[in-house]
Amino acid sequence: MISFQHRATENTERNDSELSSVISVPLCFKIAALMLCFALPLNGQDESPTIRTVAEIDSVVSRIAFGSCGHQDHEQPVLNTIVAKKPDLFIYLGDNIYGDTKDMEVLKAKYAKLGAKKEFQNLRANVPTLSVWDDHDYGWNDAGKEYEFKDRSKDVFMEFWNVSANSPRREHPGIYGSHFFTNQNHAVQVILLDTRTFRDPLKRNPSPIPAGSGLKNQYQPDPNPEKTLLGEVQWKWLVDELKKPADLRIICSSIQFGHEYNGYESWTNLPAQQQKMFETVRDAKANGVVFISGDVHWGEISKRDFEGLYPIYDVTASGLTMDWHKTEPNKFRVGDVWPKNHFGMIEIDWTIDDPSVTMQIVDVAGDLKVTHRISLSDLQMPAQ
Repeated sequence: MISFQHRATENTERNDSELSSVISVPLCFKIAALMLCFALPLNGQDESPTIRTVAEIDSVVSRIAFGSCGHQDHEQPVLNTIVAKKPDLFIYLGDNIYGDTKDMEVLKAKYAKLGAKKEFQNLRANVPTLSVWDDHDYGWNDAGKEYEFKDRSKDVFMEFWNVSANSPRREHPGIYGSHFFTNQNHAVQVILLDTRTFRDPLKRNPSPIPAGSGLKNQYQPDPNPEKTLLGEVQWKWLVDELKKPADLRIICSSIQFGHEYNGYESWTNLPAQQQKMFETVRDAKANGVVFISGDVHWGEISKRDFEGLYPIYDVTASGLTMDWHKTEPNKFRVGDVWPKNHFGMIEIDWTIDDPSVTMQIVDVAGDLKVTHRISLSDLQMPAQ
């Protein structure tokens, strides 16, 4: 169990006159000083850093910030920028630390390093947070269901992120779950997917990659319809969640969903599963779905069209501290790509008759780098 609280010391009450009869005055001063040292917080920090939780949110959210790929060894000024934007909620989309270990004590220590950062404490003291994992905080680079420490890694994850002891997320394998934020008139559903615990192995590219094959980087699309990304139980759970009423649904995927194949880990590696997601949203008649994703170390917005369904957007925010030496083409991209440190934001204006949904990529300075605005009515199932 991870804890950032200092161990409390037990104070024993003593009678002053009794003490003075058996010890000298200088010794009294030494004892008093010693007791004061134990009573004060260590390193000038509070014993228990303030953590705001989603349980405090008692209305519909209108400003949702999100991001991924933050290395615990790096400074994270972008977190202070996020706080300055005053979102109602922040969602970590994975690679929240770079653990990459089969030693759970090492994993805990790396989480602890993130937890000790002033900018991280500032974020959690001011903004309720939710989290999913990707491979590096799951425990191993590009790992799926074969990672043998996934159950123990889940325990570390749940403790660090203060997932409630009675949360349904603790009652099943994997970390998937959902939250609703509502008022009298509107509801936002946040769906947290687990893209690691149940995922079958991906199909690697040959080395060297044959010229003219259309393949690139590490992985290629695997048409095997038997392979799964979410696993049977999580898929069934997702169908049930999508049938619940909501105006806007934010589906959180640690890997990209709506982009063009680029050879990195994403839903494009298992095209039958990607197809199944489109069909699942359509068949559930689930209005208001927008994906948010991470992993690739750049920010972009993708838009996908699917027969019998409204456009599906995927806002990728990946680079709280990390960047990449190149970006990949994406024929589904809306606007520009941003390769430097950033976070994502979705803003909803509930005050107008047809609420607007504005998708954004924001840099460390707080400047808007990519934006796309739609109306909530654009995310409605087409008339039959």
